[in-house]
Amino acid sequence: MKSKKIGVVCGGLSGERGVSLRSGKNVADALIRKGYNVTVLDPLNDSLLSSGMDVLFLALHGQMGEDGAVQAMLDNAGIPYTGSGVAASVIGMNKIASKWMFLHHGIPTAPFQILADGPWELTLPTPIIIKPANEGSSLGVEIVDDPAQFQSVVARLTDHYGMCLAEQFIAGAEITVGVIDTANGPKALPILELRPQNRFYDYDAKYTPGKTDFIIPAELPEAVTLNCQHIAIETHVKLGCRGMSRTDMIVNPESGPYVLEVNTIPGMTDTSDLPAQAKAAGIAFDDLVEGILLSVALN
Repeated sequence: MKSKKIGVVCGGLSGERGVSLRSGKNVADALIRKGYNVTVLDPLNDSLLSSGMDVLFLALHGQMGEDGAVQAMLDNAGIPYTGSGVAASVIGMNKIASKWMFLHHGIPTAPFQILADGPWELTLPTPIIIKPANEGSSLGVEIVDDPAQFQSVVARLTDHYGMCLAEQFIAGAEITVGVIDTANGPKALPILELRPQNRFYDYDAKYTPGKTDFIIPAELPEAVTLNCQHIAIETHVKLGCRGMSRTDMIVNPESGPYVLEVNTIPGMTDTSDLPAQAKAAGIAFDDLVEGILLSVALN
């Protein structure tokens, strides 16, 4: 693989462009330290199809990067790339499609309703959390406590983001569970518990150093830990993820874990969750990145 030309793809057009550029720089630096021939590519300025790269390491986040569009283009051109294929990318990016997948496979998830064209009738007890269907990094996510605010919040969010999802707000520990593919099958990493200063793990809490306390391993009973890791692997497999994924959950102390969403291209910034979990498992960042690259050969 070290004789091949590796293109690290980052940036793009989504609202997560800045995060993607930071992920891409970290990935490129790691691969260079490992001795790879690396070129950084930004779809905003560079053609992926005529770049002459042998393999593309996708560090794109959000729409037109994590949603299957780039993956479909690369599949059609026969260019190998890291991470999940088209189907898993489409479902993982779309929170509504993910919900139906969770229900179909018996993966525990919170009650929800779909918010398309108004007027909208609230069918869930408040508080609820409203999310754009096709955004990542908690962009546009809001909590509604007062039912009287429901219509105005949904109108504003659907006008800006399109279709949204309302989900019953579950109180509990916010955790995320990374899964990486290995020669022996998918492996769950140590669970990371997120304790944000904000009410929930929003965009500000995710990308502002000091805004969130990260607890590794999560302070959960051993049986709960093993169950959450099992659910993460099951979600990774049922969705059809490749290389890596990261499953976000809420663990209610009484009713147990609920899967919120699956990230098919987790962030690789200095404050990102997957690298922190890998480090807790004894996997250095450079080795994590190289493992993701080499996982292309496993599929």
